[in-house]
Amino acid sequence: MNDCLFFGQNNSPCISTSDLTFIKKPIQLNIQKIMRKKKKKEKKKEKKKENENENENEKQIKQISSGRFSTIFLFENGKAIEYLKENDSNQNPEKIQIENIQKVTVGIQNVAILTIEGNVFAKANYINLYNTNQFINISSLIEDKNDRIIQDVVCGAKSIHLLTSNQNAYGIGLNQNGQLGNTSYCVFLLNSNQELFGCGNNQHGQLGLGELKKEETNIQKLTKIQNIPKGKIIDIQCGFFHSIMLIEDENQNQNLKRKLYSCGNYEYNGLDKEYENTYKFTEIKSSLFENDDILDFSVGFAHTLILTSNSKLIVFGDNSYGELGTGNHDFKSIPIQIELPKLRFNEDIFNYHVSCGNFHSSFLYYSPLSLSNLEEDLIKLFERKEFCDISFKTENGEIIEAHELILKYRLNQNQNQNEIEKLKEIISNKSIKESNQIFEMIYSNNFKINPKLYSEIKEIINSNEKIEETMKRIHLNENNFIIERKEKQYKFPKLILIMRSELYRGMFLSVTEDKSNKVTDYSELSEESFEIFEYWIYSNQIKNGIEITQEIIDEIQFGIDYFQLNQTNPNLLDLLINKFNNQNQNQNQNQNELKKKEKCLIF
Repeated sequence: MNDCLFFGQNNSPCISTSDLTFIKKPIQLNIQKIMRKKKKKEKKKEKKKENENENENEKQIKQISSGRFSTIFLFENGKAIEYLKENDSNQNPEKIQIENIQKVTVGIQNVAILTIEGNVFAKANYINLYNTNQFINISSLIEDKNDRIIQDVVCGAKSIHLLTSNQNAYGIGLNQNGQLGNTSYCVFLLNSNQELFGCGNNQHGQLGLGELKKEETNIQKLTKIQNIPKGKIIDIQCGFFHSIMLIEDENQNQNLKRKLYSCGNYEYNGLDKEYENTYKFTEIKSSLFENDDILDFSVGFAHTLILTSNSKLIVFGDNSYGELGTGNHDFKSIPIQIELPKLRFNEDIFNYHVSCGNFHSSFLYYSPLSLSNLEEDLIKLFERKEFCDISFKTENGEIIEAHELILKYRLNQNQNQNEIEKLKEIISNKSIKESNQIFEMIYSNNFKINPKLYSEIKEIINSNEKIEETMKRIHLNENNFIIERKEKQYKFPKLILIMRSELYRGMFLSVTEDKSNKVTDYSELSEESFEIFEYWIYSNQIKNGIEITQEIIDEIQFGIDYFQLNQTNPNLLDLLINKFNNQNQNQNQNQNELKKKEKCLIF
């Protein structure tokens, strides 16, 4: 059962069954109980079906997003329920009729839903004036058909921003400040080079551009933010009056440390009064979390929540509706800690998350790590003894079985250092629980679960190596599988093939027949096509240096079906088609330029 706390405004929409309009101290929510109560009223005659649907909603909460008129709970099973303003008389949520939901995001008067397939369904008056509760696939509105696979989506106050798999951004909605994007009336975009850009409302200096000039209150074009604090930007969020950035930094001792930086109106940015209106990002310093790591934070319209590694919930900002959970309506301009009901913090703090509504609500909820099918397959494989070929002993003498091939694939293999031996040394000083958390981080490639543990193993984790180097360093042991193409043979670790292909998963995990030495013939694929497959299976990326032709695309399509390749978002075929179209476009441009030059020479 989920731990979920709620506090703040309780009538826009009504979340709790409490009669209180303003919930000033955190209370426990039981979403499953509310859903069961609703089902009993609506489906008395369908008892069997009711029980089946109940189990469906016993899944863990994955995400909560709240706005002025709508709050959505997304579950791990890819389904979601929505509390609407018009339903607040009976507190009954509505089931959203969209499957395979990956993310939900809610603004003041708008909602957007991202599916696993890369589609975005949204509702708002600027999308459908006549039926604001109807979801429409807005990704299909993008003119370029090759750019319709959406990787991420964010609702602003009255706008929606899309990021496609081709790393192009699109906006729709209100644009009076030039924002078309993030929370409230401004937007930040962070590129792969850690360069930060912003546009929109800068009336309070919330874009962090530096000294505020009169002509810079509305920034209508993306502008590069200068003087960003050193370190890696993990997350950045903006409210109406302020913005907050989470930076992952390292000190001289190589310990991981996450710090918060803020800018904007001093009443809302969590900084001491001496800073007044801060127009560039400045570190938020407080004795409350000076020795803690920041696990999660959330920025609302005018308030902020911070969750630390020492199980503290820190709050500041507007408290008119009780959204700070302090038990009163007092405004807090600097961070304070609030009391919480007893949860399972001490044992599981790293699986808790905070969420501010775009208006006046706050949530603290339990959401453990969600493993993709790929990672789930890995976990299943570790249960099979033939794949567990390396042991680690914890401080209590307990043994953890693991797979050397996966560790070598995940870790930074250096010729002069044995990274697995380093890992063994670290594990020997850890409890069984901490050791399992470390392996969970390595298996899932998710390094945000426990910053303190991650800081200890960071130097041995392969996080920045080039794919080509990683492929060369993979340990190819007796579990190799040979794929033959004409006269050339390619060796693949069986685990990698199991992770990437339904064909080989069924072949290798079959208990009825041992096919460990089977050789598959891929003579029908050209050398270029097979190289693309080989690179994709390891890296999920398109290999550079190969010219894409229509023949290659046709072969790849055949190969995907034959391999039963586990596609991700974006998928292999879409990327190849995009690259093929870009090649043709560049060739046409080059030909046009040559023709222009020839004309110039003639005249």
